[in-house]
Amino acid sequence: MGSGTPMFRVRGLELSLPDFANKPPLGRAPMVDILKGLDFDIEAGSVLGIVGGSGSGKSTLGRTLIRLLEPTAGSIAFEGRDIGHLDEATLRPLRRRLQMIFQDPMSSLNPRRRVGAIIADPLRIHGLDRINARVDEALDHVGLPGSFRARYPHELSGGQRQRVGIARAIAMRPDFILADEIVSGLDVSSQAQVLNLLENLVRELGLTVAFISHDLSVIRRLCSQVLVLNRGTIVEYAPVERIFDAPEAQYTRELLDAIPLPDPDQPGW
Repeated sequence: MGSGTPMFRVRGLELSLPDFANKPPLGRAPMVDILKGLDFDIEAGSVLGIVGGSGSGKSTLGRTLIRLLEPTAGSIAFEGRDIGHLDEATLRPLRRRLQMIFQDPMSSLNPRRRVGAIIADPLRIHGLDRINARVDEALDHVGLPGSFRARYPHELSGGQRQRVGIARAIAMRPDFILADEIVSGLDVSSQAQVLNLLENLVRELGLTVAFISHDLSVIRRLCSQVLVLNRGTIVEYAPVERIFDAPEAQYTRELLDAIPLPDPDQPGW
């Protein structure tokens, strides 16, 4: 990646999806515009917070960014190469570099597979070597002992399951991780532990992260830049300090007013 080139450069990004809820008895479902002309960058080594209310398009944006969805228009340049409309065969080598941590680890982890197999399966699919060593390394990075290899997801706490989800992602040694509401289902103590872990991994592994959350206290702690979405459009995109200290958009001020923020100097936050 050349000097001064962001890891992601998104320009004019649009996505429309069929509205099956309003599909007429005969004929096609009408199309609904979900993302509307988005422009933003993600610098290597940064953590971008993506925030907005329910239905704002946060998760859709994240999935489009890593090409789980194909945009209707616009470009998604990853390290200078537009990946927005690549076919699956061409995308496959990039998949290991663009990983995702899901919101609900209980539903995203196969209940019939042991932890070791859950982490190893993507490595085998991509034909990577040293699988056992990579699994052990990933477990160590997320603070789980090697004995957890033999456990099933239902035998773990919510925080431990999310650590397994993180281990599965980092075992691929990606450059970029999409984290979609990954602490929303955890208690406050587990949230703080997972956030500490993610902060450490960003620093130790040189990760770039897009962190989706409705919780502005989490965004404030973790992110360097913030992108505020409302109904599929960017209403504000700025460094985290400016978003919280001097928001320009009324919608951003409403989000800040609606959610009580803990003291950032409080231990664990």
